[in-house]
Amino acid sequence: MANFDETFDWVVVGCGGGSMSSALLMRQAGKSVVILEKSPFAGGTTCKSGGVMWLPNNPFMDPGEDSTEKGITYLDAVVGDDADAPGTSHEKRLAYITEGRKMVEFLVKQGVQLRRGSVFWPDYYDEYPGGCKTSRTIVAEPFDKNELGEWAPKLRKGFLEVPVLLDDGMKLPFMTTGKKIGFFAKTGLKVVLGKLTGKSYVTAGAALQGRMLKAALGAGVDIRVETPVNELIIENGKVVGVVASKDGKPWRVGANLGVLVNAGGFSRNQEMRDKYMPGTNSAWSMTNEADEGDMHREMERHGGVLAQMDQMVGFQMTRAPGWEDEYVAPGAQSITAKPHAILVDQTGVRYLNEGGSYEEYCERMVVRNRTAPAVPSWAVFDRQYLELYPLANGGQGKIPQKWVETGYLKQAATIEELAKLIDVDPATLKATVDRWNGFVDKGVDEDFHRGERAYDEFLGDPRREKQFRSLGRIDKGPFYAVDVVPGDVSTYGGVITDVNSRVLRGDGSAIEGLYATGVSTASPMGKVYPGAGASVGPSLTFGWIAAKHAAGLSNAQL
Repeated sequence: MANFDETFDWVVVGCGGGSMSSALLMRQAGKSVVILEKSPFAGGTTCKSGGVMWLPNNPFMDPGEDSTEKGITYLDAVVGDDADAPGTSHEKRLAYITEGRKMVEFLVKQGVQLRRGSVFWPDYYDEYPGGCKTSRTIVAEPFDKNELGEWAPKLRKGFLEVPVLLDDGMKLPFMTTGKKIGFFAKTGLKVVLGKLTGKSYVTAGAALQGRMLKAALGAGVDIRVETPVNELIIENGKVVGVVASKDGKPWRVGANLGVLVNAGGFSRNQEMRDKYMPGTNSAWSMTNEADEGDMHREMERHGGVLAQMDQMVGFQMTRAPGWEDEYVAPGAQSITAKPHAILVDQTGVRYLNEGGSYEEYCERMVVRNRTAPAVPSWAVFDRQYLELYPLANGGQGKIPQKWVETGYLKQAATIEELAKLIDVDPATLKATVDRWNGFVDKGVDEDFHRGERAYDEFLGDPRREKQFRSLGRIDKGPFYAVDVVPGDVSTYGGVITDVNSRVLRGDGSAIEGLYATGVSTASPMGKVYPGAGASVGPSLTFGWIAAKHAAGLSNAQL
């Protein structure tokens, strides 16, 4: 028998959302739980994200608006079954929808305040059977992190630390001047009142993880930061504990019911990226610094099978001056999905729908780069764009002097002159822009069907006629270009798990005592990102499922 320094019923590696959803269920079952986090902060990369969960037929949708049948029809159509995506199956997708709803209802009972993300946040492939053109999203209510007491400084920083909902912030560029002033005044008043009353609000991902952390601590979960796990302890083919580091020395922690790995992906490990997804760069990742794939390799060492390792949750970004110092780099989807803008490769040719899923967008960039230089690509737009929309966090209608001085923003009087600045054949770029303008005149993108999905409309300009929310001519000089690279908010591959979140060997048998969830696994969504929050939602759901299985709980006991 292993000589443990201490023992718990449930040992969790990593402190993301799925860790805490599993821990809360275990504590309700009366089991002891410890969460061991490598970094100094709780919350994982989800804290830096929008913190959105995508879940069909969730409890916040209107009665009759959605159903399990619609949800599984959509996932089966969009994701499907592919030999190259063994992390998914019809059974796992169905479990996600049915158990996910129970998980959300459970969290609400635990005091985690959740709500619908928006009434209009369509699925990314809403035109498929079962697709939703309204919203299947869930977010947390803004959270005062001071409610965490001494744990407040240990919650990883969010990207939006103000008392507003993410949906309201996303609408800001489309408000009229008067409404914008009112929005800022109202938000500013909330911030001031918050400070006067000793509150420190966060929203988006930090709000979700802050609320989860508060619930977990309140339930008696033992959470330890700066406690990396280095090894899994195996006895007779069963995982019975882990070796962690405590004060720089090995510390053996036993697990009576099992170990759950929710340790993130490998976005910050360039060696693994070069092996599994060549052409991508760890410097372009928005994940946290601890996202190095440690447990991917450790689970593989003990028989776990890695799959879908060429996949990432893309975050197309533009490298505006100072982007390296930004907590979250400027995104580029908000540029190229708007009217009066397109994306071209280094030959001056369009090669994708500039709207659509960010996962697919970045994947197409990487694939395109194998046959034509496309990393970086160029966002090309005109004066109309700058007058209507903010660019790279620079403000609407504004061109920071630093952008010009550094050469980041290319500017020219004609498309041909712009082409020379980005080292593209002038005739080719002119032909590409002319072709685009012709499509705009027809109201149809005949090459890539941009603007035809409800999600394309969501990314476009809601003030315009429906047909033209994503379409606009590029014909008013000056003309501009900025670079776009395939960043990410996470990798999307890992160990293969079964419907109960157990890690599987190559022969399909489960490694007893070892569970995994989140981006430590081969995604149950396969190689597709079906909607906003299609990695956060599965992390919480399959972490909860793992605890349910390990504790031997039935739905009647929840």
